[in-house]
Amino acid sequence: MKRILLKLSGEALAGDKKTGFDEPTVTKVALQVKTLVEQGMEIGIVIGGGNFWRGRSSEHIDRTKADQIGMLATVMNCIYVSEIFRSVGIRTAVMTPFACGAFTELFSKDKVMEYFAEGRVVFLAGGTGHPYFSTDTATVLRAIEIEAEMILLAKSVDGVYDSDPKDNPQAKKFDEISIQEVIDRKLGVVDMTASILCMENHMPMLVFGLNQENSIVDTVKGTLNGTKVTA
Repeated sequence: MKRILLKLSGEALAGDKKTGFDEPTVTKVALQVKTLVEQGMEIGIVIGGGNFWRGRSSEHIDRTKADQIGMLATVMNCIYVSEIFRSVGIRTAVMTPFACGAFTELFSKDKVMEYFAEGRVVFLAGGTGHPYFSTDTATVLRAIEIEAEMILLAKSVDGVYDSDPKDNPQAKKFDEISIQEVIDRKLGVVDMTASILCMENHMPMLVFGLNQENSIVDTVKGTLNGTKVTA
């Protein structure tokens, strides 16, 4: 693989604290990504906002406003993680689909390609810029736009299961499953909009646990301890 889109779970970045950031966890991610960049890989990154905000569970906030807060949570995450990446020697850029003053740059595919050519990791923050679309959808949309070969979903769960392993100790993990079966069985790997985008644009995904040792590098090198979702 030459170019990937890496989706990082906000909750996974929080570690055992479940909120905010766990710096050792983020630093481990940075060192793995540095290894891949040094091998010539081009990497875009989307980060969820669940370590700060889950507005859809609120009964008192307008959905549009709740989604806007969630977009800003992803911007905070990307700025923080970008700085940890820089601390280990990775050149980065943070891009959003809306203006954030001097904090970020406006998303442009052409600019992303320029940054990839310079060896930068590009953080794609702010979701799609519109309410009613999740970071799942933003992940797939950006992967298609930047012509990524694969989406890597680094989550707090180590793959795709036939039921929630937190609730069912007997849940079965799939080694490989099609996106059509994910949709048919309502397995919730990504939301329905994102799933259909993947299927229509033939975008495969690798789902694995972020907190497993060296999981990002191992997954890229072909040692997947998770689930391959084919499109």
